[in-house]
Amino acid sequence: MNEALPDVPEVRVVGLPQLTSGFDLVDRLDLPMHLKVHGPLEPMGGEQLASLAERINLRGRGGAGFPFHKKLRSVAESAIKRGVRPVVVVNGSEDEPACRKDTVLINRAPHLILDGALLCAEAMGARTLVVGVTRESTQRSMEKALAERGLSNGRRSALRARVQRNPVRMVTGAAASLIRSIDGGPAIPPGRKISASKSGVGGAPTLLSNAETFAQLAIAARIGPERYCNTGLYDEPGTVMLTVSGAVARPMVIEVPTGVPLRYVLQLAGAPPVPQGVLTGGYHGKWIDAATVNEAIVSRNSLDAVGGSLGAGAILPISQETCPLGESLRVAQWLAEESAGQCGPCYLGLPAAARGMEDILNGGGPAALEALKQVAKNVKRRGACSHPDGSAMFLESTVKAFTDDLAAHVLGNGCGRPVHGVLPLFEGGRAPTGIPGGGQSEENGPSRQKIFVDWTLCRGHGLCADILPEVFQLGADGFPTVAQAPVPRYAEAKAMRAVRRCPALALRIEEEGPQAKAPSRNLPVLSQGRGRRALGR
Repeated sequence: MNEALPDVPEVRVVGLPQLTSGFDLVDRLDLPMHLKVHGPLEPMGGEQLASLAERINLRGRGGAGFPFHKKLRSVAESAIKRGVRPVVVVNGSEDEPACRKDTVLINRAPHLILDGALLCAEAMGARTLVVGVTRESTQRSMEKALAERGLSNGRRSALRARVQRNPVRMVTGAAASLIRSIDGGPAIPPGRKISASKSGVGGAPTLLSNAETFAQLAIAARIGPERYCNTGLYDEPGTVMLTVSGAVARPMVIEVPTGVPLRYVLQLAGAPPVPQGVLTGGYHGKWIDAATVNEAIVSRNSLDAVGGSLGAGAILPISQETCPLGESLRVAQWLAEESAGQCGPCYLGLPAAARGMEDILNGGGPAALEALKQVAKNVKRRGACSHPDGSAMFLESTVKAFTDDLAAHVLGNGCGRPVHGVLPLFEGGRAPTGIPGGGQSEENGPSRQKIFVDWTLCRGHGLCADILPEVFQLGADGFPTVAQAPVPRYAEAKAMRAVRRCPALALRIEEEGPQAKAPSRNLPVLSQGRGRRALGR
């Protein structure tokens, strides 16, 4: 069984280090050591910075790969048009069990990330900088880095800078989730999709990008575009940070120039000489088979061309001795648990997809396969974030990549191989904390509220089941199947909305516990200490 990756695994480099310069000298580059290794950095104008990003073809390194120069110009134009100061946000939320490259950079080279972020902030006249993290180690390192630079969140500061710590959960890494949490809301995507470049933190134009992206910008600003482009491919210059785990002898984060053969990266980590398959791009990525591995090089375009994905830089081979469908089922079940629980296609569709994969392994035959394909198709492009899309892509890729094993399970008695669990998940099956399905935190634990249906008022509109599917389901007659039920703590805000929006005013919430307040017929009762902000969720 593969253990969970540590926050900072072994770090290697192919060729000359750029992002990892100085890693051979110290475990963490504080500000004096950072300046010794990388040297000072001169400010740049906004258009000069955008031109630099365009010349080196810098794309976001968080998975989506959006051109950074377009994002930078869009934020600047929006800020000028509206006459407001923009906000800069560094997304260091690395919440996938197979990804550690941003965590490594924040823990070991935090000032390189801050260099890029501060370049952008000064160029655009931003007065707010927020670094989003989800781990205790990254929070400590980044808060220490801000203190080393004399940056704080004080009202009199020329630049207000702080760290936003969110729960470790797949959906908290979404840009919209991070922005929402910075504004004081829950770290889950809002219902409406709004461009952060136009309206982000506090409604201001917001430049939000991945931690590695800002670090790459800082490298390019120091050495210049010509020297930067001397490394790697012509159309994708520079280096990339990869996290290599799965069936390997040495899980590691490795900095490599683009253009390096993928098989060489796998050899460095001690992968099987002929892997059964390699998952590229992480758990929102795609599988490629052993033959394709020999054709692939490390670049976004190359991996796309062979059916893979660079994504967030996670590379996971599996050996010939394990069942690939069984390995994928474990991931599919984890992805289903990572739903924010607020969009039906995701909240209901992803568990259904995982059950479909399980049915295939349990001898469900062609009907189970068709059901899985249909569910994966139905969840795409219907959520508030990209989680259902990425999860569906992973499942569809699994079906395409392992046709022989699929045929053995669908048409025969299975492939006969065990599931070794080589793809890393959170230790001991632990769900991260903070939002639906997580461990113990303020949003989890025993229920504090109970919701009641007044049958003399209920008219079977069914809105409660749409808003609060954790509690209400509709029977064949169209009415709720329960008269009263405890409300999960993470769903309390949704329960309040259900009460307020019931057309027949047939719902009420009562507080449980020794300090419960008197029940209200139609309005939710809040515990002491919970702000009024929750009413607007």
